[in-house]
Amino acid sequence: MLAAGTGRADITPPLGIAHAGWGAQSHEGAEGVDMPLTITALVIEPDDNTDPAARIAILDIDTCMLAQGYDDAIREAVTEATGIPPSNQRVSYTHTHSGPIEGLSWIVKGAEMVGPWFASMGPASAQAVSEAITGLTPVRVDSGSGHCEININRRPVSHDGKVFTGRNSDGFVDHEVLVTAIDDLEGNPVATLVNYACHPTIMGPDNRLITPDYPGPVRETVESIIGGTCLFLQGAAGNQGPVEGFTGDTSVYRRLGKQLGIEAARIRLGIDPVPREEVLDEIVSSGADLGMYSFNQAGESDSTLAVIESSSSLPIKEMPPESEVQENFDRIQANLENVRKSGGSVEEIKQAAFPAKRETLLLRHTQTFGRGGERRDIPIQVIRLGNTALVAIPVEPFAEIGTAVKERSPADWTLFSGYSNGYYGYLPMAYAYPEGGYEVGPTAPFEAGAAEQMIEDCLDAIHKLWS
Repeated sequence: MLAAGTGRADITPPLGIAHAGWGAQSHEGAEGVDMPLTITALVIEPDDNTDPAARIAILDIDTCMLAQGYDDAIREAVTEATGIPPSNQRVSYTHTHSGPIEGLSWIVKGAEMVGPWFASMGPASAQAVSEAITGLTPVRVDSGSGHCEININRRPVSHDGKVFTGRNSDGFVDHEVLVTAIDDLEGNPVATLVNYACHPTIMGPDNRLITPDYPGPVRETVESIIGGTCLFLQGAAGNQGPVEGFTGDTSVYRRLGKQLGIEAARIRLGIDPVPREEVLDEIVSSGADLGMYSFNQAGESDSTLAVIESSSSLPIKEMPPESEVQENFDRIQANLENVRKSGGSVEEIKQAAFPAKRETLLLRHTQTFGRGGERRDIPIQVIRLGNTALVAIPVEPFAEIGTAVKERSPADWTLFSGYSNGYYGYLPMAYAYPEGGYEVGPTAPFEAGAAEQMIEDCLDAIHKLWS
């Protein structure tokens, strides 16, 4: 038997904080809050456990991304407060683009609030996990799947042959919704995990409000219909976008999130973690002869709980020396500051900031991978939760990666996610490199073929855990 509990902490940032999700936006600070941002925690352990090291904590955080330093700080805070080791923590983020963003931007106002906001996530995560531990109760677990079409491939080709970020109805898309149900022994819902692949970019440059984008209404809808606590685990969304995106109309993200939430709730209502057998009790005469059935418990659900840390050795692009990139970055940043000080217009400031943002990405990659041109180990984490595998990698993976792993996994159910346990950039499929586009430029530090290798290494990790 397993035990599980949930907790939640509010991390809604202050008004006026730099709201830098889009280079094309005209505002600087957040002007309001449409929905709060939260950290939701699920803690699972073997029933009757007394060892904190045997617990597993899963965190669902409303932020765009978490660089390695912030990821490490969250783990340290959780470990200090609860004793759960860093290796037993999964730190996932929804990837909402309508909250604060770490890193250089054309925006200056409110930028001083961003660092403290990210730093607050450690204590907030510890609070949510501690709350989850106080509510631990015996549970059973099972999963199911469904279908929702609020996403679309986001790599269309313009009339002049260039890939841009939009709607590509002919491109690969993964519409699968995966749901894991965690119920107490009386059948009451404790937690629901929802796994889906779509960039939370419904809210675009015109949006001036803090929102969790569609994952917020997903959680709200599932909790209102099912009860218990819902966690959203972003899928392989590197080339998946919303069917309606880049808007300033908050009703759109609420509507699409509710649509996905209703499908997740429908799936959840059809999951019974108790194995049952059908028994014909009697046939009652009532005009027609009526079969009266009971569905008796026929054993226990799978209560295996385990976690494995593995890695994939991926080829890294060749890059200029870090000193050269730093020098170029300093020059671009100095130009940006000169444009600001000389009273440049918002549009002039943006134009100076675009190359600075691109150079920031390259600088981060050289700081992480050096000159490249060799292989580096990228972490893979797999949690076995009964008959379900929860796979997490710290990149923005193309949907084909997640689909391949799900289809070939030995687990009954496999929830595949990027956007977890740090951030190393985009991981595109090999076919995308000659096509070009945002996802294969400076945002991707990997050579072609890395995604295909990641698929095999994720499957190898799952097989090890299942054996």
